[in-house]
Order: sequence, then C-alpha cells, then structure tokens
Amino acid sequence: MRAVSFSSPWLLLVLLVVPAVLALAWWLDGRRARYPVAFTNLDLLASVAEGHRRPVRRWIPLALFLLALAAASTALARPRATISVPSSRATVVLLVDVSGSMRANDVKPTRLGAAQHAMAEFADRVPKNVKVGLVSFSTGPNVLVVPTVDRDLLQEGIDLLVPEAGTAIGDGLSVAVQVAKSAVQDAPRGKDGKLPGAIVLLSDGAQTRGVLTPLQGADRARLAGIRVYTIALGTNHGTLGFGPFGGGYGLGGGFGQGPSQRFPVRPDPVTLAAIAQETGGQTYRASSASKVDAIYKQLGKSIAHRKSNREISAWFVGAAALLLLGSLGAAQLTGERLP
Repeated sequence: MRAVSFSSPWLLLVLLVVPAVLALAWWLDGRRARYPVAFTNLDLLASVAEGHRRPVRRWIPLALFLLALAAASTALARPRATISVPSSRATVVLLVDVSGSMRANDVKPTRLGAAQHAMAEFADRVPKNVKVGLVSFSTGPNVLVVPTVDRDLLQEGIDLLVPEAGTAIGDGLSVAVQVAKSAVQDAPRGKDGKLPGAIVLLSDGAQTRGVLTPLQGADRARLAGIRVYTIALGTNHGTLGFGPFGGGYGLGGGFGQGPSQRFPVRPDPVTLAAIAQETGGQTYRASSASKVDAIYKQLGKSIAHRKSNREISAWFVGAAALLLLGSLGAAQLTGERLP
C-alpha cells in the first residue's frame, strides 16, 4: 500500500480535539489529587497520595480513548490509498520446460520435480478467482490445461509432466500467448496497455529446437500486451549422463550409444532476462528447490493483481470502534474514569 492521501484534508483539523482532551484529562486529574487534602484522616491521605502517583496501567483507558478519537477524526478527512487487488478476469499461464535436461538433479530431487512442487505452491497462493493454465514445451509445445479456476485439474496437469527431449522456447511462448490471449481477449486493457494476463516461463537451458527464436516469441507476447515472468532454473555445474548407463536421452533426441558420458546442462538466464524485459515482466534465477519455491510463492501473491485507489475511511472507523471498546474494557478493569 502506498502513502495515504485525503479527499478532505482540511478536516484533519479535527485532530486538535485529541490534545484538547488530553489537557482536560490532565487538569481534572490534578483537581482530583488536590481535593482530598482537606481531610484529616491519615489513612485516607495515604491512599490519596498513593493514587496521585497514578500507575502507568491507569493511563491505559485514556490512551486507548485518545487513539480512538484520532482514528475517528482521521476518518472524517476521507483517507485514500493505492492498494493491490486481484485483476478481474485475470489469467496466468504456467509455461514449463520439459526438455531432457530437466532430469538433472543439481536441484533436488530433480529440476522438474522442484518445478512441479513450486507450481503447486503457486496455485495455492494465486487468488482463487484467477484462471491458471499449463503449457509444456520440449521439442514442441503442448497445452495440458486450458486456463481454469479448477485447481485439482491444474494439479493433474502438473503431475503429468515428464522430461522429454529438446528445448523450443520460442514456440512454447507463442502457444502460451495464444492460450492467455484467448482467455482475456474481451477484457479491458490497463493504463499501461497490458491485458490482465501473464505468462510464467520456467526453463533450464538454451533453445535447441523450434521454429521461432525466444525473442520472436517474446515479441508476440509484447504485441499481445501480455507480460512474461521468467525463471532460469539450475546451476552452472549441473550435468546429465547420456548413453546406456547414463539414464538420459542422447543429444540428438534418441538414446545414447556407447559408454556413458556426462554433459553440462547450464541454464540460460541472459535469454530469459531479455524475454522478461521485452514484455515488461521480471526475471529470476533459481539454483535450489527452496529458491524456486520462494519465487513461485512470491509470484502467486503478486501476479494478476492491479493497483486501485480506494477510500479507506472504513478502516479508520473500524479501528476507532475497536479502540473505544478496548478503552471501556480497560476502564472497567482499572476502575479509572474516562474524561
């Protein structure tokens, strides 16, 4: 939430009643302290002297009462704030790389396993009225779940993900743009010209297949008014074994022949950062399962939201009511009178 502004700032002058009430309470307390001096009963004088010291807890009712006055006075000025609210008809497409390198286990349990867990976390964090779709890509793209609010259906799609072969980032982006655009094509654009749709692209390597280049895919997203948030998954020392004992696919897309060998499978954060910059999104780097979880959680709380300037007088009225009730309760407990 940004700084608070006021529709009627001159009404903030009503806040002057707070120091006025405090001065009145101080004056009345002084009178109550002087009045019993006329009595000669020593026990009574001792109790008056003890009361004059006013333990801190006896000021609690007055403090709460003054805070209630301040909140109510502020509400009169009609405060406004810019807050983040879920976009109406918002749609998010999760675009995930399922190339063979997603078998690498430099991110535990594997790169794809970590991504699947993080996407499930994302589904829990994003507002329930936001539609979420799922598109995977390897040698080519595949629409697994069209945008929906059914989180169980989305989870089924996530569970179906398995590593395959090549990496066609550009083609995957193109299909994800079509999926997102079809879900929000009738929605109004924001002041920045963007549709209430976004793509979250996770990939662990450079493009090796496909017709479109990554930046050509990004250009289609930009023209459609859809932001792309990118996540480069994996470490620079990640490797994958190929061959009969390596447990992976060969570089050409088939099973390797001959002795097992290990090949580096490094992410390509530079290309992913360029995609995000081209489309007005943000880019992230995840080198561990906890990091990719944290990124998706953050995106789940922030993505598909818009800024809205709203009057928040009701917040201050509610706070004033609670503080007043607290003041009355504290007065009952301490036996202190309010002004």
